[in-house]
Amino acid sequence: MKSHKIAIIGGGNLGASIAEGIAKSGLISPEKITVTRRKLDKITHLKDIGIKTNNNNRLAVESADIIVLAVKPKQLKDVLYEIQPKLKSGKHILISVVTGVSLADMGSVVGENISLVRAMPNTAIAIQESMTCIATNNASIEQQAIVLSIFNSLGKAVVIDENLMAAATVLGACGIAYSLRFIRAASQGGIEIGFNAEIAQLIAAQTVKGAASLLLERGQHPEREIDKVTTPQGCTIAGLNEMEHQGFSSALIKGIGTSFSKIDKISEDF
Repeated sequence: MKSHKIAIIGGGNLGASIAEGIAKSGLISPEKITVTRRKLDKITHLKDIGIKTNNNNRLAVESADIIVLAVKPKQLKDVLYEIQPKLKSGKHILISVVTGVSLADMGSVVGENISLVRAMPNTAIAIQESMTCIATNNASIEQQAIVLSIFNSLGKAVVIDENLMAAATVLGACGIAYSLRFIRAASQGGIEIGFNAEIAQLIAAQTVKGAASLLLERGQHPEREIDKVTTPQGCTIAGLNEMEHQGFSSALIKGIGTSFSKIDKISEDF
């Protein structure tokens, strides 16, 4: 990976976070990362850590072999037409983190000979803790490994079928909000039983982090870990049962289903 050069087209929150994360990981050195944005004064902090910046998309593409598209959906088509003359089959890997634009859509502009990848990260990419789902229809095994290396340096990444990208958006990207809402509710409960707001949030957030780490590191089913803290006639099982009586799991599952129904109806102009 050290020999690769990467251009990130679109230096908004997501694009800048990807650039910073890659630089911090050491996967690609900062001077081999270029971020483009019309208003360069918005990304001066990237120059401070050695990342190159400019407002010329074609120039950035020409000097890189990995291209990350991090623009708004309505901007993507124009950007693809702009950079298409500089794309070369066998040289460039084109990675889109743009919601709602398919591989076929991109291929209709840049051609089927350019290696195309869709990636769906979440906002935890800003602290290198993203869950990123990746899909491709023509990238080689070696190219997929390169893309996985990039996003594994920013958290965890997995390859999925493209027809699951909408579901990945709901479970992984929207899932950040679901998790944060749980932490907020747990914090409010903590305040009710005696903690101040700051301590309640710290306890709730670290507890969720610990619970997730148990699953990721041990690979256990959640119920295996739940069983370890639910003693007969204890307070944990009493609380869990009350939450289930109030529809806790059902509400969460229905919420995920509702989000999926909504995203399925959203059509991006391309």
